[in-house]
Amino acid sequence: MKVRVLGCSGAIARDCRTTAFLVDEHILVDAGTGVGDLTVDEMLAIDHVLLTHCHLDHIAALPLLLDAVGTRRSKPVTLHALPETITALQQHIFNGVIWPDFNCLPSSHKPFMRYAPLATGQQLELAGIAVEVLPAVHTVPAVGYALCGSEGWWVFSGDTGPNSALWQRINCMDVAMLVIETAFSSQEQALAQRSQHLAPPTLMHELAQWQPQRSCPVYIAHTKPLETNQIFEEIIRLCADSTLATVPHGIEWLRTGQEFTI
Repeated sequence: MKVRVLGCSGAIARDCRTTAFLVDEHILVDAGTGVGDLTVDEMLAIDHVLLTHCHLDHIAALPLLLDAVGTRRSKPVTLHALPETITALQQHIFNGVIWPDFNCLPSSHKPFMRYAPLATGQQLELAGIAVEVLPAVHTVPAVGYALCGSEGWWVFSGDTGPNSALWQRINCMDVAMLVIETAFSSQEQALAQRSQHLAPPTLMHELAQWQPQRSCPVYIAHTKPLETNQIFEEIIRLCADSTLATVPHGIEWLRTGQEFTI
């Protein structure tokens, strides 16, 4: 299973794209601005979109993706999301005002997309890949995802604050790679708590709950462009703190354009 990082930033700037991952050819996990770097043929190959939640940085390219390739597809793109996320898209994006309702266009019998509601804990198979919906704790209903490759599970936290249920679940999984958000620096810890994101101190607390079955890399995502270096430097300092020696993971900063084989 190949995972291509189309975007992993918490905001836009030159060379910064918001969250989107292409898994093999047919699965897109979130649909941030990074989708715009795909070729038309690459967009045409996407059959499934897994959304973590409805915030703009995770859905911004979805309407434009459907518009770009819808007429050339023989079947609709399947949009997998929580019912609350689907409702938000219907009310605020695909409402005939902001963007056409591609769930019934060009016709209800042959739409550009179809909705597939899912639930936390659900397991499904998409394009031959096992997928599990993971719990997330955010300001809107949200989830993370785990996708299984031949080397183990690729785990993506999505946007989340402190989330003990995530660790309870992935402690039972053979994780090959973890992508976890750290959206704010330590000086913005209060804002991180209010918006249900992680900052370096809470990241350390979260990772201390993880008991991986083997050594595997941890990649930090969703940092703001102006704060990325500061956040990562804080994480490195905290990892070096002897009182946090129980966090034995190699932590790296995720970058747009990286590709991984899981």
